[in-house]
Amino acid sequence: MAELLNEARAPAASIVHGTGKELSGFKKFMLRGDVVDLAVGIVIGAAFGNVVQAVVKDLITPLISLFGGAPDFANYVLTVGKARFALGDLLNVVIAFVLLAAVVYFLVMQPVNALMDRYRPEPQPAPVKDCPECTSKIPQAARRCPQCAAQLEPPSEATAAAMRLAAAPAGADIANEAAQMLAAWLQGGERSRAG
Repeated sequence: MAELLNEARAPAASIVHGTGKELSGFKKFMLRGDVVDLAVGIVIGAAFGNVVQAVVKDLITPLISLFGGAPDFANYVLTVGKARFALGDLLNVVIAFVLLAAVVYFLVMQPVNALMDRYRPEPQPAPVKDCPECTSKIPQAARRCPQCAAQLEPPSEATAAAMRLAAAPAGADIANEAAQMLAAWLQGGERSRAG
């Protein structure tokens, strides 16, 4: 009996043991910064949306009704045959959207942008120097003036090597010159033998 009980426990233990690894991966996934930040952003966004809707519904809409009468247009309906168009409801939604956008812009975005502008660091200008030839302002690290092409500092070793390689004669030119020198030497040698 004990043997059967031990055999039944062995597969169950392996299942539980394997589940722990999967749950630890899930726990790592849930506690990553991106997932937590996204969840907090959604919760805060939903709460903020409720606050803005309350401001529009409870403060701004009654203020409009003081000047323009009843702000609720839900009763305006256009009937054509059997079709009923709830234009008033559509107008209510459009007005609510415009008011909501105005509240978000004027009461949230502008103050936040003003704060960001106030505390944003000033960009540091890049260091410059004067070109000795044309006196224009050029970046501090420049080796050649972009205005007059004056050489300010010797080129880097890599640039100098590339310039030497580009200025070096090609192999065919060297072979032609060597052949001409050999021909001249041979002709000069034959003249000296003949003379």
